[in-house]
Amino acid sequence: MSDAGQLSRRSFLRSGTAAAAATALGAGKTMGQEAGATARIGIVGVGSRGTHLLRTMLQFPGVQVPAVCDIVASHAKRAQDIVEKATGTRPEPYTNGERDWERLIARDDLDAVVAATPWEWHTPIMVGSMRAGKIGGTEVPAALTVEECWELVRTFEETGVPCMMLENLCYFSNALALLRMVREGVFGELLHAEAGYQHDCRYLMFRNDGTLTWRGKHAAASNGNLYPTHPIGPVAQWFNINRGDRFTTLSSVSSKAVGLKRYAAAKFGKDHPLATREYALGDVNTCLLQTEAGLTVTLYFDLNTPRPYDLILRLQGTNGIHMGGKIHLEGKSPKAHTYEPFATYANQYAHPLWAELQQAARKHGGHGGSDYVMMYDFLKAVKNRTPFPQDVYDAATWSVITPLSMASVARGGQVVDFPDFTQGAWKTRPPLPIYGA
Repeated sequence: MSDAGQLSRRSFLRSGTAAAAATALGAGKTMGQEAGATARIGIVGVGSRGTHLLRTMLQFPGVQVPAVCDIVASHAKRAQDIVEKATGTRPEPYTNGERDWERLIARDDLDAVVAATPWEWHTPIMVGSMRAGKIGGTEVPAALTVEECWELVRTFEETGVPCMMLENLCYFSNALALLRMVREGVFGELLHAEAGYQHDCRYLMFRNDGTLTWRGKHAAASNGNLYPTHPIGPVAQWFNINRGDRFTTLSSVSSKAVGLKRYAAAKFGKDHPLATREYALGDVNTCLLQTEAGLTVTLYFDLNTPRPYDLILRLQGTNGIHMGGKIHLEGKSPKAHTYEPFATYANQYAHPLWAELQQAARKHGGHGGSDYVMMYDFLKAVKNRTPFPQDVYDAATWSVITPLSMASVARGGQVVDFPDFTQGAWKTRPPLPIYGA
């Protein structure tokens, strides 16, 4: 792991040109050129999401999984069976309580550790892994508090060991196509974006035995945008956040909270404790962010109402607008003041990474193939010791929206300042390049 330790803050933050970034992120070594390279991964948390990530990473050559960890022994056994079937080698299980991951990260046969646990364990596992010399890969969000976000950044800067938040929405085909269109100037000068995690997740809040799940406990205790990284990830890449621009302020408000009580009453009865208790999380949260360059972003968070899944993905510039799979470009769209389907543009501006991997991605990856493309990027960086396209500064910036929104909601929507986790380096860091596999 000494090679990973050489990814110093200076080399990672201040590569001087876009060409240097392109080399680091895709134009140099590739997994194809490193055919014999291996990635030895330990995974902490092999419930539903962790098992899916495990199955996805095992689709790639050279992946070894020496160890798995979960507080539920049956989850660990299932993961052992999956790995053994795929590789012929049975990983060692770690199932002795909530902190048994500490024994896993102490192993000397791991290159990286992936965390797919409940949210509150993401930062401790990533910090411990980086300090143990293991590259980190964490499910979203990477942190829950401002202090945890800074802890992730400082640990990277002290150790030189990188950490990637596994934000799969940045790898959605439409999000990547829009990124390419932005880079090619199709939208002109960017102005505004709107996105949201709007997903009916009420069924994930309650166990059938009438108790709250870990997600339900967060909804009972916290009020703000508790899951911002999915919508903000692609927006931040379109806007060059941490790479030419940065978020400066945030304000946030929440509606009243009635959705979970109504759902619990229908599921358990109107007199059940889960139907009569109060929940802190407002049913719809709205955040407004501003950037140094004068761009604005509106984020929505809605888990507790009966609604179809919708990310919005509105991107607006001086030449036109994309929203919800529709687009209008001045001088290009066939009719004035009329949207046209985005599909034609999605094909024309397909991101090379997606274009090269889409056949395998659609076959082997969830979320429309985005999980496969995301895991490809993660494993490529682990194998080749190259920087992540989503780095620790992005992980902190996207995750900190949760505590900032909670603080703003508690103060009646008051504007709060946004931390600069790059400490000024955003002014000279090159934008994320358009790169292929």
